[in-house]
Parts: sequence; structure tokens; C-alpha cells
Amino acid sequence: MSQNPADTANDLDLLSDLVAKATRSGADAADAVVFESTSLEVSYRLGAREDLERSESKDLGLRIFMGKKQAIVSSTDISPSSLEELLQRGLSMAAAMPDDIYCGLADPDRLARDYPDLDLNDPTEPTPDHLYELAAEAEAAALAIEGVSNSESAGAGWGRNNIALVTSGGFAGGYATSSHSLFASVIAGEGTAMERDYDFTSARHGADLEAAAKVGTTAGEQAVKRLNPRKAESQKVPVIFDPRVSRSILGHFTGAISGAAVARGTSFLKDCLGKPVFKSGVTIVDEPHRPRGLSSKPFDGEGVANREWLLADDGELTTWIMDSASARQLKLATTGHASRGTSGPPSPSTTNLYMRPGTVSPEDLLGAIPSGLYVTELIGFGVNGVNGDYSRGASGFWIENGELTHAVSELTIAGNLKDMFLETTPANDLTFRYGSNAPTLRIDGLMVAGT
Repeated sequence: MSQNPADTANDLDLLSDLVAKATRSGADAADAVVFESTSLEVSYRLGAREDLERSESKDLGLRIFMGKKQAIVSSTDISPSSLEELLQRGLSMAAAMPDDIYCGLADPDRLARDYPDLDLNDPTEPTPDHLYELAAEAEAAALAIEGVSNSESAGAGWGRNNIALVTSGGFAGGYATSSHSLFASVIAGEGTAMERDYDFTSARHGADLEAAAKVGTTAGEQAVKRLNPRKAESQKVPVIFDPRVSRSILGHFTGAISGAAVARGTSFLKDCLGKPVFKSGVTIVDEPHRPRGLSSKPFDGEGVANREWLLADDGELTTWIMDSASARQLKLATTGHASRGTSGPPSPSTTNLYMRPGTVSPEDLLGAIPSGLYVTELIGFGVNGVNGDYSRGASGFWIENGELTHAVSELTIAGNLKDMFLETTPANDLTFRYGSNAPTLRIDGLMVAGT
């Protein structure tokens, strides 16, 4: 059922008037979007309150079409005089722009007519005192871990966003989201033998956050485990990706199947639609309508009806991720993956993305490895989206005879994503902590460069 929350009702009226005025003033089509945000964040260190920040903003974007020309203008001032100036500037810009044969509003038959209430907005706004209490509890739990010697900080935050979109093609909709977060970052060891680590939790509703003491305890324990790291000899070995970093593999995959990259011919998977790109049994899902999902949205950034997609099904690549423009370039239909801000056109993006769990436990994945690397942190972004070459800094733990032995650091792991995808085995420990989630992953045949 369609939901137009009271928080966005006034914005929808404002945008409807602006879009109607644009078409009366010479635009062939137009759309407009508003993002209104409020946030509150606190930080806490060594038993004392540090920072308290609150911000509020409202940003409006207007997109104007004249034939196959488009212009985008934005403003944080929504007074009548400012919006009139914005409109006139947009009309002048559109008239001067070169043609873009793929631009335009979403096809009317793709628009969302009804969309679900996903319970994304927690009506309760926490007080600064409450946020400080959470941060204090998390830090105290971390400092209580033997071997933890200092705190970088602990912090908690809250935010609310109201989103409204109106198009001259017949769409008007809005929704509200909230976010709650908590983290702790601490240091273990002394002198030149110090190591840091962290933990955090985030949720749409405050009641869904992990306990503050658990966040702090995990941060402290992970920092202590990283003490006294060694380097490893360069060799080709199996690599286990902890869930904290395994989701990065999904990001490389979705970047390669973005309709924009495929249309430009700059993706290493551009010729792989309908072909196996992962090992049999691997399925990757994009789920926009997950209740309280961290990346859920009831419709996409063009007002298009969105739905669950299996991006890879039993290892096979099934679709590109497309907005309307990239779909037109590829002579296909949008998949409802448009995402947008106020100062640029829509572009393809995923929502709640995850890899389905496998059938083996993380312990079994680990136990079958005589020598290998367990990665808990990745550094840098050495990935070539054109040919799939992959090289990133890493740290974690060395595996010997199926057991984690000692911490390792200052390593580089390298391979090619095409090969890596085909060597990926997921464990059965999927949990939903991020907007993108994957279980523990084993990828065989990676080069680990150390000493």
C-alpha cells in the first residue's frame, strides 16, 4: 500500500508545484527530489564526554528535460524566490546542453503505483545523554579487556532522513528513514608494539542495536588478538575472508555488473551475462524490501517499482544492475536500481545486497587448510574494473593445519576477480550487519606477498 508519511507530505506538495511550473515554462518533462536530514552524534574517550554534534539540512534537486537535453540544478534554499531562480537557471542550462539520447524519465509503466511500508523510521529520537551512556558503556567494556591500554574513542549517533520525489511522468512518493549507530575503537599493547581494532553496530531502530557492552568487549578482544604480528613469506595459498571484509567481494561484483560500466564496455564481466561467474551454489541477492533493512527503499530513485533480484543464481550471472538511462543504452528495461542525489542524474546502485550462506561451517572451511591466510582487514583499493586484476593490502591471522596461529600484517593479496569468483566458497554464517553482507568466504589460489 502506498505510504506518504506526514513528514514528507509538505515536500511532495512543494515538488509537485515546482515540476508543474517547469513544464508550464517550457520543459518537456521534469522531476524533483528533496532530501531532508537531521543527525546527532556524540564521542566519548577515557571516561569523559568529548564532542556533541547536531546537524540539520534540506537539499532540493530539479532535473529538466528539453527534447533529449537535460540539466540538473540544486539548492539548499527553498524559499519561493530561490526556487524561481533555480527553475530559470535550469531552463537556461537545459536549452544549452548537448543531446543525450539516453536521458529521460522512467517509462510510465515501470513506475511504482503501490509500495510497502518497510518500517524504516524509528519515531524515537534519543537524547544526547542516552547516546553518551551507550558510548560510555561500550568504552568501559573495551577497556576492561586485559591487554587494552588506551582508547581512540567510543561514539554513538542517530539520524533521520525524509525523502520525497515527484516526476512529471506521474509519480509522487516519499518515505522517512532513521538510523542508530554505536562504535568503540581501542588500542592494545604499549610503545611501538601497539595495535588498534574496533567494533560497531547500526540499525534502523534503536531497539535493534547490539548491546553496548558486547560492542566494547568485541573491540577490545580483537585489538588484543592483533598484538605481535609477524610477516609471512610470499606464496600462493587459500585465503579466508572474515565477514567484516567478505562483503567487499560483493562490491567488486556489483561494480562489474553496473549497467553504466557494461554500456561503456569498461567491465571485466561485460560478456558474461547468462554464464557461470561464481562457483556452483553461490547465489547473490538484492532485496530492497527487507523490513528495517539498512539499505531498504520502497521505490527506486526514479520512482520505479523495485523488487528482489537474484544477481547471481547458482553461480550464473542473471542480470545487469540498471537505471533507465543505462537500460536504454543496453536496449533493456530498467531493473529498478536507480539511486540519486540532488546534484547529478540517477545511476545504478544496489540496496540490501547479500550472498546466501553455504552449507559448511567456518570451522570446516578453515580446517581443510594446511597453510593459508585469514583476513580481517583490507587496505587500499587496488582493483582494475576493466580487466579484474586485484591487489590489496591485508592483515589478519596465519592458518596452520586448520587453526589460527599468530597475527600477520603488512601483506598484499593479489589475483584476478574472474578467477577469484570461481574459487569462492561461502560458509553458513551469514548475518545482516551492513547494507551489504556476505558470510565467511574461502577463496583458493590467491598470491600472498610478504617478506
